Order: sequence, then structure tokens, then C-alpha cells
Amino acid sequence: MGQALRGGPDDRRGGRRTLKDGRESEVWGRELPRRRAALAAPVSHLLLLLLLVAAPAFAQDDAPLRIESGRFTFVLYPADENFARSLLASALAADTFPGLPRPRQPVHIAIAPDARRFRQWIGPTVPEWGAAVAFPAARRIVMQGRRSGSDAGNPFEVLRHELAHLALHEAMGELPPRWFDEGYAAYAAGERARAEILAANFALALRGVPTLDELDELFEGGSSRAQTGYALGYQAVSDIAALDPQRGLAIFFMEWRERRTFDGALRAAYGTTQASFEADFVRRTRLRYGLLALFVDTSLGLAVFMGIVLPLYLARRRRNRERMAALIAADEAAERAAGEGMLAELLGPPVPPEYPG
Repeated sequence: MGQALRGGPDDRRGGRRTLKDGRESEVWGRELPRRRAALAAPVSHLLLLLLLVAAPAFAQDDAPLRIESGRFTFVLYPADENFARSLLASALAADTFPGLPRPRQPVHIAIAPDARRFRQWIGPTVPEWGAAVAFPAARRIVMQGRRSGSDAGNPFEVLRHELAHLALHEAMGELPPRWFDEGYAAYAAGERARAEILAANFALALRGVPTLDELDELFEGGSSRAQTGYALGYQAVSDIAALDPQRGLAIFFMEWRERRTFDGALRAAYGTTQASFEADFVRRTRLRYGLLALFVDTSLGLAVFMGIVLPLYLARRRRNRERMAALIAADEAAERAAGEGMLAELLGPPVPPEYPG
């Protein structure tokens, strides 16, 4: 998901050809009409195919468009016009965010037509796994267009995530730490699938759930750790909102703006301390997802064993049984041979048959 940054021309025309000694080729002049007739049909078909293939690229290289409505301004290339209008309609229909006053600041949303320009527009400091980026100080969002891959996520969810960053910054400034900023954006966008990341995270079962202060470090450790940070931030914000099911985060934000500390806001809004909430959060999350992660990874280990190790084990056991059967058969044959030898020795040499005289 996204994140918020705190920041010779005649030859070309098909005419006559000139040889190295300066003479003009008469053969070329005589054969040109015939060659043109022979090549006209396939060349025309080739040009038509090239135009069809290159049409989207040409459309992208047209002058960018601006679409404005309400407080939103979209800047895009013509190929993404319908895509942008759908995003605009979604943004206008849901322009409020949990617990915050309705945002009023204008927002500029740039839609990059391809991955190359997306990387150019967001700059080199943004991690390569970012699907969209919000710049709260500039009230600007950069996101990928309709040609983006599946890893870019649901574009409507992505846009709401980034707009939530801007709404939180407009109302709260620099008060929220990184984990709360990302967790709130995921909570406002309704990214409930974040729980699946925690359910399959074996680290929760081994190392435990990090504290709130430690959550910020997860966003600096690569894509996998960042996804865990998003998921835990989402869970923490959801747990805060659940402290008051009727008013949610509204009173909490009001107290946070007034008291300027996270602990003070928790005390005033919910009658609990940061330390107490944090301890409950760690315990609940570990109970909710830690054992589940352990079960999932144990089940995965058993599946790997059953699918790979067990067949090899059974094949080895079969070979051992076959080898043992061969050894037993050899021993039995040797015993029979030894017994027959002893019997022959006791009975003496065989008596020759008598023939009639």
C-alpha cells in the first residue's frame, strides 16, 4: 500500500539510389515500380499493425489533462481519463474520515501512466514497494494508473488510504507517530485483509508482538517487515476506536489536539494510560494472532513433511524391505545348500544303476 512522506534525405523518400562512384542505378529506377507494387500490401498491413500497437503509447504522450471537482484536482494522461473519473466519483462520495472533521484543503492527485514515470514523480527516497505516495505538506498524492500491476492493490482503496493520510495531517499536524499515521490510513480505508498478514506471521509466535514505539522500526526494514507494520498499526488503531464504540476516535482526536500527548489523550478520552493500553494490545494481539500463526506454520510444516519428506521416507523403507527380503532369501538358499551337502555326505556316493546283462 502507499505511504505518507514527512516531505541523405532523398534515399529516405524511396527515390533514386546513388552508388559509391557517383553513378545512379538505372536498375533501381526500372525495378522500383514493380517492387513498390509487390511491397505495397504487406507494408500497409504492417503500418496498420504498428499504429494499433502504438496507439496507447501515443495517447499517453499527449498533453496531460486536468479534471477538477470539489476540492480534488486530478492530473493525468488521456489514456487514464475514465479511470480518473471513477476515482474522483469515489472520493467525492466518501470525503469524511473516522473521528476527524471533514477535510477542506484542496488535494492534487497525479496519476502516473507507467511504472517509469511513477518512480520519477515520487523520487528516489521512496521504497520500491510503494504503490502510492502522499505528500501531506504539499497536499499531493501520486499513484499508479490503470496499467499498474496487481501488486498495486485496489485503486479505490489505495486512494482512500492516501486521502486519509492528508486528512489526518490537516487535523492533527505532526502529532501522530508513523505507526499511527499508517495504521489510521489502513483503518479509514477499511483494509481488513491486514489481519491475514498477522495470521500468517510466524515471528509473532516466536518473538512476540512489538511495543507501539517499536512499530515505527518495522517501516524501515523492507517490504515484508513494512507489511507487518501496516497490519499491527491497523490493529492498534482499531483497538483504540473500540474503547468507545459509540464515539470511536472523535473524542480521542479532540483530546490529543488539546493535550498534545498520546498518553494524555488516552487518559482523557478513555480513562486508560498508554502503558495499560499497550500491554492489553500486545496481549490481545499475541493471543489473537500469535497462536494462530504458530498453528498455520505448524500446519505448513506438516504439509511440507507429508508432501516431500514422507514419500522419500516411505520409498527408503520399501527399498530396505526389499533388501532384507533378498538377504533372507539368500540365507535360506545357503541353508538349503548346506543341508543337502550334509545329507549327501552321510549317505555316501550314489549307487550306480544296474543294467541287465
